[in-house]
Amino acid sequence: MTKPVQIFGPVVSTYVRIIQIVCEEAGLRHDVVPTPANSPDNRHPFGKVPVVHLDGHKMYETASVVNYIDSAHNDGALQPSDPLMRSVSERWIGIANSYLFPLFEHGLVMPYIMHRYAGEPLDTKRISDSLPGIAKTLSFLDVELQRDGAWTSCGFSMADIFLYTVLRGVQLTPHGAAGIAQMERLPQWMEECHTRASMAATAWPMESGSTAS
Repeated sequence: MTKPVQIFGPVVSTYVRIIQIVCEEAGLRHDVVPTPANSPDNRHPFGKVPVVHLDGHKMYETASVVNYIDSAHNDGALQPSDPLMRSVSERWIGIANSYLFPLFEHGLVMPYIMHRYAGEPLDTKRISDSLPGIAKTLSFLDVELQRDGAWTSCGFSMADIFLYTVLRGVQLTPHGAAGIAQMERLPQWMEECHTRASMAATAWPMESGSTAS
């Protein structure tokens, strides 16, 4: 039997989950080895997560890892074959990584995680300072979805996985849930992703609870 993919990183990590989802899409067994960022167990040269052991190789940088998994084990099903549509998918992945994740994670998601699971006081100032930018960004995403109907014209792709996973953390906070619910197309797309088998199989532990503080 093939050895499961080993994913080293925190169990609540957005990028750990992205790799889990792509493993599910490819039919690969996978185990998360819980390690914090900067842990020597990760063996990441820049102290980041996740690090993945797969096919006898140590891999890091999520976008490159999932592209390998999809190409080597899933016939590239998550990467559009049309060059233009692939560039669109990769553009959205870049947006998720460079703009959405830093804004959402530091301004909203992490304050709630530290409050709920580490017992720290809720950093309401950081949240309030971030909310205007978050609201503007959610509106931008909603307008893009309304205009194009999807992130690419090729159906479900890697872009959906990155964007959904980043936005799901937002949706699990009270402010984020309220903000997404006010959008026109975004809630429907989130629900479509949420019910996909690979997403359901990799749900975070906190997804069974309420978004309330």
